[in-house]
Amino acid sequence: MIWIMMPTNVFWLHWLSDIHAKTDSSYFGQQGANILIYSFPVLLVAALGCLYLQLEKYIDRSKDETPKESRFASWRRPALVNGPLGIVSRIELSFLVMFLALLVWSFSAYIHSMFKNITRQSTVNMGEFVWEAKLESAALLLGLVGNISLAFLFFPVTRGSSILRVLGLSSESTIKYHIWLGHIVMILFASHGLCYIIFWAYTNQTSENNVTDLSTHFGSMKMWAWNKFGVSNVAGEVALLSGFVIWMTSFPRIRRKFFELFYYTHHLYAVFVAFFVLHAGFSYSCISLPGFYIFLIDRYLRFLQSQQRIHLVSTRVLPCQAVELNFSKDPGLRYDPGSIMFINAKSISKIQWHPFTVTSNCNIDPDKISIVIKSEGNWSRNLYKRLASSTPMDRLEVSMEGPYGPPSTSYLRHDELVMISGGSGITPFISIIRELIFIANTTNCKTPRILLIPAFKKTEDLAMLEFLLPISGTSYDISLLQLQIHAYVTREKGPSPDSQKLNRSIWFKPSTLDRPLSAVLGPNTWLWLSVIIASTFVLFLFLIGILTQYYIYPIDHNTNIIYPYYAKSMIYMSFLCVSMVIIATLAFFWNKKQNSKELRQIQNADAPTPTVSPRPELRSSNVDRELEGLPHYSFSRVTTVHHGQRPNLKNILMERKESNVGVLVSGPKKMSQEVAKICSSRAAKHMHYKSFSFDW
Repeated sequence: MIWIMMPTNVFWLHWLSDIHAKTDSSYFGQQGANILIYSFPVLLVAALGCLYLQLEKYIDRSKDETPKESRFASWRRPALVNGPLGIVSRIELSFLVMFLALLVWSFSAYIHSMFKNITRQSTVNMGEFVWEAKLESAALLLGLVGNISLAFLFFPVTRGSSILRVLGLSSESTIKYHIWLGHIVMILFASHGLCYIIFWAYTNQTSENNVTDLSTHFGSMKMWAWNKFGVSNVAGEVALLSGFVIWMTSFPRIRRKFFELFYYTHHLYAVFVAFFVLHAGFSYSCISLPGFYIFLIDRYLRFLQSQQRIHLVSTRVLPCQAVELNFSKDPGLRYDPGSIMFINAKSISKIQWHPFTVTSNCNIDPDKISIVIKSEGNWSRNLYKRLASSTPMDRLEVSMEGPYGPPSTSYLRHDELVMISGGSGITPFISIIRELIFIANTTNCKTPRILLIPAFKKTEDLAMLEFLLPISGTSYDISLLQLQIHAYVTREKGPSPDSQKLNRSIWFKPSTLDRPLSAVLGPNTWLWLSVIIASTFVLFLFLIGILTQYYIYPIDHNTNIIYPYYAKSMIYMSFLCVSMVIIATLAFFWNKKQNSKELRQIQNADAPTPTVSPRPELRSSNVDRELEGLPHYSFSRVTTVHHGQRPNLKNILMERKESNVGVLVSGPKKMSQEVAKICSSRAAKHMHYKSFSFDW
């Protein structure tokens, strides 16, 4: 509402003046108004969102007959499939149109207000032409509108965001929003800078008797100005240059071919934001800082979590060059099916972090968390070679971030689930199937029928179906799940000899330095995150209040013409970072200490009880086992393999006669587009599309 009203005279002449009259003080100065109306509401929503999510943990959603996903089911249907924006739902398209309308409204309203005051007489007095004055105004307004886009830029990449979670989103599903916003931000800021460069060039020419060497003007005039008061041009140019580097390396061809370059240049976001604040001033940056501030808290907590070494318990190595890593975890750590984790193995690369889908289920495996890695890149190939060697390593040092999951989705509301995957895309469905096995065995809820359609290139890839059950098997009756598997082998017309190769199970030796994976802020993560957001903001206000009252105010008395803008901005940014580090560090180590106490109590309580492997054949540290082992055999009766063909997805989906069909797809971009196109047709109104694809 504030952003809609900002370009109007009502806001500038009435609202803002009234707000300043009530908020300007010797403690916060004139920036108190901007902190109140721009920063505080966003942080309040984030903190209240954390409290809501903490309370929601105690609500049993399994009995909710009208979950919130179903209320907007028609709006979640794909609206655009084959386009530059990718697969876009109706609700996404609606919000995109509204956001673009906000930008157009803001720019046009500002332009209208400023252009009507630009006359020939006013420009003559300034020594400018009318077009030059209008160009300068347009350049300024492009920066103002760009700041609105910048305010949203960091929300989609905040993995532990309460705002995304309350809206039913996750950082993985909103990466495309970050990409859209990034393009909009850089187009607006690049236009902002280009217009000013043109303006400076022409005004310098006309003011110095048609001097033609523009480079002398650029070297001596406004382009290199670092103003003590007001806007600093050099800081803006540094921010724009760093933004350009990020932007140029983010285009798909460069990002996919030179991912390392893309990854490391993206860390220039810190330079971009810091110099943007120095350019525009801390007070005006209060519009865009809340999103970055929440992202910064999340990023620092991820850094703290990543410093711990996680105990790798065991691994399964399959001949199709896929491995399952099973890690020890705190029994109190809960996560939803389809969650992802970021892992780092220092023996392979000290700096590379890679995301993988969690395949385990916290109900079936309360003390373990698992991921599956298919050998498809240099990092994963090196990992597979080390684990599959004839002399496997005794242990693997691993650090982790996460898990980060999508909002809990009630798959029980569907009559049937159709899961379509390509290659390693089957991994998100493993955790969902395990969750439904648990529900079918422990509750009276009716589980939907499941049709799993995995497509593999080779017959040996069928071994990926081994991962549908844990390495130690399960005591739950899997026959209670109505599951049918139609697996397709696209590049072979029959079974190959390689499909009879043995897989290997390896159990690793524990280390005293390894710890089970736990939530970064303990079992009450959302509550603690709310405390961190609120406490950091209060501490920041306290620090700048003391500084302003006893140092800055005695110098400039809220005039903003004596104490330098850039110095004030640097101090305030430092206070913001210091506040965040102090509060987040205290919260993290407090919870780490509490988790250690609880873990010791659990270990002491379990000590007298002898523990054995639930399956005798897995007690040794290195076990070869045929693919016809227990997990695969358990599903063999419901598995049909089709060699030498691809699944006819249109026929398969159109044969579904149930009134409520959930269609889940995880695989290549073309597969996702094909399924989305089918689900968006009029004949598929009973189908509800959801993608787990991360090929952005």
